[in-house]
Amino acid sequence: MENTLSRQMAKFAIQLKYSDLPENVVHEVKRYLYDSVGCAFGGYHTKDLNMMRDIYKDMAGKGEATVIGFGDKIPAVNATLVNSLMVRALDFNDIYWKEDPSHPSDIIPAALAVGEMVGSSMEEVIVAIVLAYEFEQRMCLFATPGVRERKWHHATLTQFVSPIVAGKLLGLTEDQMVNSIGISGCHNHTIGCPTAGKLTMMKNTVDPMAVQSGVFAALMAQKGYSGTEAVIEGKEGFKDCFGEGWDDEALVGNLGKDFKILECSMKAFPTEALTHTHISAALTVMKTNNLTYKDVKEVSVTTIARACDILFDKHKYRPESRETADHSLPYCIASAIVDGQITTDSFSDEKMKDPAIWETIDKIKGIASEEFEAMFPAKQPSKVVIETTKGDKYEAYLEYPKGDPREPMTQDDLDAKFNSLTGKLLGATRQAELKETIFGCEKLSCQDFMAKLVV
Repeated sequence: MENTLSRQMAKFAIQLKYSDLPENVVHEVKRYLYDSVGCAFGGYHTKDLNMMRDIYKDMAGKGEATVIGFGDKIPAVNATLVNSLMVRALDFNDIYWKEDPSHPSDIIPAALAVGEMVGSSMEEVIVAIVLAYEFEQRMCLFATPGVRERKWHHATLTQFVSPIVAGKLLGLTEDQMVNSIGISGCHNHTIGCPTAGKLTMMKNTVDPMAVQSGVFAALMAQKGYSGTEAVIEGKEGFKDCFGEGWDDEALVGNLGKDFKILECSMKAFPTEALTHTHISAALTVMKTNNLTYKDVKEVSVTTIARACDILFDKHKYRPESRETADHSLPYCIASAIVDGQITTDSFSDEKMKDPAIWETIDKIKGIASEEFEAMFPAKQPSKVVIETTKGDKYEAYLEYPKGDPREPMTQDDLDAKFNSLTGKLLGATRQAELKETIFGCEKLSCQDFMAKLVV
């Protein structure tokens, strides 16, 4: 087939150069790289990350790429998964949500691992990261309704993007790039259950696995392995299997006219993205009216229907793991009400035994709003009403969370987040040095850059 969607994506990826990138786009890449490295250091101590690292340490293999923080040298395919899981582990990295949700920064480790393996410059890595955001976010606009609404996970989208990122740095030809998309896109469709009901470690792992698979697909294509060219629009391809409702123009139209990374969001809280406006609204009510959790009789949270479905099911009222708790709106609201904040420590084993949270959590109820649903995803509306034990009612209404492009994280916000996430491993001097390294990274090779990310 001529000019398939994967071929159009491949052409743009191959032709994009660092000199094509506006200054604000390069700066935004550095902001997301800074945020992602901070998240990786925050995930350094998590159980799932260390299990995965142990598996690959035991496997050993050719020392092609660096594991962030630890400094292990392992094969690039394996380092991709470990580093992507490290970025993802606390659910604190970026978020883009249109018809589908996604975390484009999950793919950054593919660019770093392959870039280090082949000796790329960080300018070349920056271009690959731009491609990660460009196509991951366009995939979120491609299906109406999105694949998440069809009960599939967004790793299903990542499978088409990660081979492009890896292939760019491997220097694949157009045909090889098309093959890499076809290879990866044949076998990484991910069902929605990792983020439904009682959550497990797989919640944070399925997307990194799709990132890793894209790197492997690009390496296969480099060797001459063939893949399905019409994997997206062909017979029994992605579109055919997933049903009607596709916007090809959203996927490949006007490429290079602007850059989607400028439309992505950062997270102010280490929780599922749909919780953020609600947490902010609840904190606003509590702080504005000088309330404590003992003052609270009932909390009503009005939200979109899909948030009620994902975040208020029965498992979310008695979460038994961090993975379930950070996707539980009752738990997040209760924790915010009790502590006046949400941090990574809000989901520690100790905090999840706090009787004040369990005293508060059953006072929280979700209300699905058709009006709010119609406003989504252009807005993420939330109304939180808190009734006190004295009979008073206070409320707050917000339309989008902190970190949204309409209310972006400032550099001070980013610094505070980075320093909080890295504080257990790095002192103030080292934190400042790492910030300087990241925001001046275009002067470095990828190998030199990765050497600076070791504790």
